[in-house]
Amino acid sequence: MYASEAAEEEERPRKRAPWGVIALVLLTGLALIRNGSGEFDAGPPQPASAAAADTREVTGGDSAVASLAPLPYGVPDQVSIPAIQVDAPVIPVGLDADGWVAAPPPEDPNLAGWFTGAVSPGEKGTAVVVGHVDNDEGPAVFYGLGALKKGNTVEVHRQDGRTAVFEIYGVEVFAKDDFPGDRVYASKGSPELRVITCGGGFTQQNGYAGNVVAFARLTEVR
Repeated sequence: MYASEAAEEEERPRKRAPWGVIALVLLTGLALIRNGSGEFDAGPPQPASAAAADTREVTGGDSAVASLAPLPYGVPDQVSIPAIQVDAPVIPVGLDADGWVAAPPPEDPNLAGWFTGAVSPGEKGTAVVVGHVDNDEGPAVFYGLGALKKGNTVEVHRQDGRTAVFEIYGVEVFAKDDFPGDRVYASKGSPELRVITCGGGFTQQNGYAGNVVAFARLTEVR
């Protein structure tokens, strides 16, 4: 049996950073979590132009999506992306002492982080899950993120027993110095998810030039 929504609400973090601040610190934090060489074969796959996000709102024609009720607060503990063989534990990550998003420990390549400064996956708003593209040993959890296509799914299991299923509607790479924070993170009034890792070109001096962002919306709850 699920815990009551009232109990879940009591466990919700009381303070959330403004999205304008989060956009900057999340970008900076992800720029710093790249610990690998970036030189595995041709590097991680990059999004195709055809995968660019459709920014139009969900309409009445998508009745199954438009009528899906948001979930209450619930801590995620597992993320699965079948199309790129991702099945990884999720740990909460917040802001570190310097005001940056704390990434999952790089020593474990199969580990994702849910940013607690945003909503939980399935709640109304935009949830954020981050992870490494590589580490010193090779590819990491979101190495294949850029290969996702529209229609692929992301399943996020929560500690309350629910699984929030999101459908990808766009995958793009953005330069670190021109990151559209409002577009990526702002709430669209319905439950959405962003899965983010490093991407773009790579140099030894500056690391990865950008971030790969998968845009997804809630389509099912199990």
